[in-house]
Amino acid sequence: MSDTATLAGLDAATLGDMLRVAASPRFDRWQDQIRRTGGCSDPIHLTGWSITKDKATGETLRAYSTDTEPGGRLRIACGNRRASRCPACAWTYAGDTYHLIRAGLVGDTRHEIPATIRHRPRVFATLTAPSFGPVHNRPAHGACRCGTAHRDDDPALGTPLNPDAYDYAGAVLFNNHAGELWHRFVNRLRREIAAQIGITQKAFKEVARLSYGKVAEFQKRGAVHFHAVIRLDGPDGPDTAPPAWASTELLTQAIRAAAAHPYVTAEIPPREAAGFPDGWKLRWGRQLDVRPIKAFGDGSEITEQAVASYVAKYATKAAENTGTVDRRIGNREAAVLLGLPDHPRRLIEACFDLDPLYPDRRLTAWAHMLGFRGHFSSKSRRYSTTLGVLRQIRANYRAEQERQALGLDGHEPDTVLVLASWQYAGHGHAPGESALAATIARDLQLNRETAREALLSEGSTT
Repeated sequence: MSDTATLAGLDAATLGDMLRVAASPRFDRWQDQIRRTGGCSDPIHLTGWSITKDKATGETLRAYSTDTEPGGRLRIACGNRRASRCPACAWTYAGDTYHLIRAGLVGDTRHEIPATIRHRPRVFATLTAPSFGPVHNRPAHGACRCGTAHRDDDPALGTPLNPDAYDYAGAVLFNNHAGELWHRFVNRLRREIAAQIGITQKAFKEVARLSYGKVAEFQKRGAVHFHAVIRLDGPDGPDTAPPAWASTELLTQAIRAAAAHPYVTAEIPPREAAGFPDGWKLRWGRQLDVRPIKAFGDGSEITEQAVASYVAKYATKAAENTGTVDRRIGNREAAVLLGLPDHPRRLIEACFDLDPLYPDRRLTAWAHMLGFRGHFSSKSRRYSTTLGVLRQIRANYRAEQERQALGLDGHEPDTVLVLASWQYAGHGHAPGESALAATIARDLQLNRETAREALLSEGSTT
């Protein structure tokens, strides 16, 4: 969308506020702040000061106060991972997730992950939810059970053929226990691998390690499933090679056996008086996809690059594609007042109905997530680097840029003392600021895409 088209869609009040911001004497500095946040749509506002002194001499090298900033505030990025809340910060989070997953596939010398992990047994596995009732879908051959050949964008996709017979309670309880099912699956997977080669689980830990990175995705029907990179290493993780018996075929067979094992079950106690006399035995669905990951450029669809991009894409999403909202819902009636589609509304109502029966599951607090309360992306300890390390690298790079810009690059970091005092002063934008920040974010995104295309083009000609 062009800036002209964007302006045409704004109301008079927002346009007036944009003119106010653009005409302010510190507009250039405001733009600089927003660019530094990456075009964040909901920046955090801080007030305060900092003083940088030379430790040896006590000389003041730099003094800063937000009194000189637009509105007397410094704006920093909100850091929200959800694209529905802040596309700019979500883009950064997706980039970090991409590098984290890719480092566990191809190695990264900066994080002391050897490139030899490319030759280890590794697969891309998808574990899905079971059926809670037939839904409208687009089968590979023929039409939906309802007799319709649905379009890709048909809002009926994922909704029950018979809503009154759909197990809404089972669906939200599965989402709520999905994290526990994953942990049970991983524990069982270690046992399955050990059983296949005829050793104990204790002996397995002494010769091999299971490493993984995963991301959650909501299907249109509102059920969560997991995509995971699963890899076999030596006992110390990436630094050591796995035993000779480790193979992709063995790992694949063990994954299928673990996902189907009775141990990987969450048993929900019955509540007879509430109309649930049988309770639930929740397990993974029968649709299990396990594919070996191939090296980049070998013509395979499941490549290292594709897997890392796929995981990063879903790391910034939540349940919004099901029709729900991306923030907490105060009460059962709010789902009606929000005007949500029938299917996600019923899932949310099921959370409120079940919460008194299973208070330890905190279903009300996670109703907006259709019961899911786990992490959207996670990894085993030795899979690769961490998001914290990646953020620190970026922070150090920016700090060095700042030191050079201020003429402090002649002073080593350990020779200076920084005194500071900061206070939270709010968040967000005024209407006009929001529209201008969105324009800045689009410009930054365009610049990134142009630079990426240039790098790819350069790589293809060398």
